Amino acid sequence: MRIRVWNEFLHEQRNPAVAAIYPYGIHGAIAAALESGLPGATVTAATLEMAEHGLDDAALAATDVLLWWGHLAHHRVADAVVERVHARVMGGMGLIVLHSGHLSKIFRRVMGTTCNLRWREADDRELLWTVAPTHPIAAGVPHPLVIPRHEMYGEFFDIPPPDELVFVSSFSGGEVFRSGCCFRRGKGRVFYFSPGHETYPVYHQPGVQRVLCNAVRWACSTVESPVDNRRSIESAVGWFEGS
Repeated sequence: MRIRVWNEFLHEQRNPAVAAIYPYGIHGAIAAALESGLPGATVTAATLEMAEHGLDDAALAATDVLLWWGHLAHHRVADAVVERVHARVMGGMGLIVLHSGHLSKIFRRVMGTTCNLRWREADDRELLWTVAPTHPIAAGVPHPLVIPRHEMYGEFFDIPPPDELVFVSSFSGGEVFRSGCCFRRGKGRVFYFSPGHETYPVYHQPGVQRVLCNAVRWACSTVESPVDNRRSIESAVGWFEGS
């Protein structure tokens, strides 16, 4: 597998607290986790300030799965690069969009909606509940996966209905959120995974790293698996009724 981790790499250079958590950048922490969890994979990184954001034709042609973390500079990502990435997704490249990447140009492009949500930046405890336990992205992930301190993301999340809903999060403030969503666009597979606010060490958690490794394997797969929306929906309904 050829994996590319894209990150703005702005918070880490501007905020000492973020730099202390991610001294090699958020992309560095994610890349290290993928290299450890996916032996044999080739993992490279790209950032906003690189020429063509590190996503020129040659780089994308050599990428099977692209992970995307953005927050401060969605507007600075060139439209031509967004269209280039979109074309690769439609052609079969996997795309994993992380945390504040929900408002990135590329996620909005592939979703066709505003992708807006409710949020509250506070020290909330987040519980990540698996609602599709047979899905490959959920394999080996604790249930629930506990994130001790995190930013709150809440509904309504303006996205199309996911092809498969893998995770639903609940927060100490009472909110819930569809935090792990799978989509198919053209020949490509897209996964949105919300945990990962820059001021918390979320990407250092083994359970989160397991999700990322599983998601890369799923997004890279060229073998189509049947979509079981019914099972995911029934599992989610059962969780809400039992809570």
